[in-house]
Amino acid sequence: MKTVLVVGIGTGSAEHLTVAAIDALNRADVLFVPDKGTHKSDLAGIRRDIIARFVQRSDLRQISYSVPRRDVQNPDYEQGVADWHRALSDIYAKLIADIPQNGTGAFLVWGDPGLYDSTLRILEGVSAPFGVEVVPGISAVQALTAAHRIPLNRIGEPVMITPGRKLGPVETDTVVMLDGQMAFRHADPDLQIYWGAYLGTADEILIAGRLGDVCERIVEARTQARERHGWIMDTYLLRKQR
Repeated sequence: MKTVLVVGIGTGSAEHLTVAAIDALNRADVLFVPDKGTHKSDLAGIRRDIIARFVQRSDLRQISYSVPRRDVQNPDYEQGVADWHRALSDIYAKLIADIPQNGTGAFLVWGDPGLYDSTLRILEGVSAPFGVEVVPGISAVQALTAAHRIPLNRIGEPVMITPGRKLGPVETDTVVMLDGQMAFRHADPDLQIYWGAYLGTADEILIAGRLGDVCERIVEARTQARERHGWIMDTYLLRKQR
């Protein structure tokens, strides 16, 4: 049976790769590299740099594949995501067909495959038989708290992780991901925010402070960075000050 490895590669730094991730990439007969267009060519470039640095197999094959754009204008968010997943499942099925019989293919997943990544759900939509192994990676949450030199949780306290579109009143420490609308602008200005973009890369940006004091600074930094790079990945932690 064919095996598909879903390998977390961290948030942009080659130093994020674990020994298990390096071993997994070297086990693969085929590595699948997503192409999200010229505006996100940096992401494919980082994956290729990781492959060049750590993979030693001379017979390795790399296959690039185009990632279809999701219809973000669809008012039915869940249906839009489901349609996008189905389109990707069809692409994944063709990629898996290129794995040699009883061979191994690997997807290089940004961050950690278990946290706000769709690869495992998309693979569930592929009907062909194959086994799946998951290799965890450093997530944006870990990279954020490490960069700000803070613990994720306070002693004995819970932490919530949510996408920006579902951010409501902050009652407990809350990590926000996938926030293209900058929902923090509508949060309590007395909250403490720890914000980071391009975490783990040479372009990393960090801002922290009372939300009311740094909100516009974050908006400006985020807007300028997106214009400069053509894309942005950012994450932040909100917590009540004590």
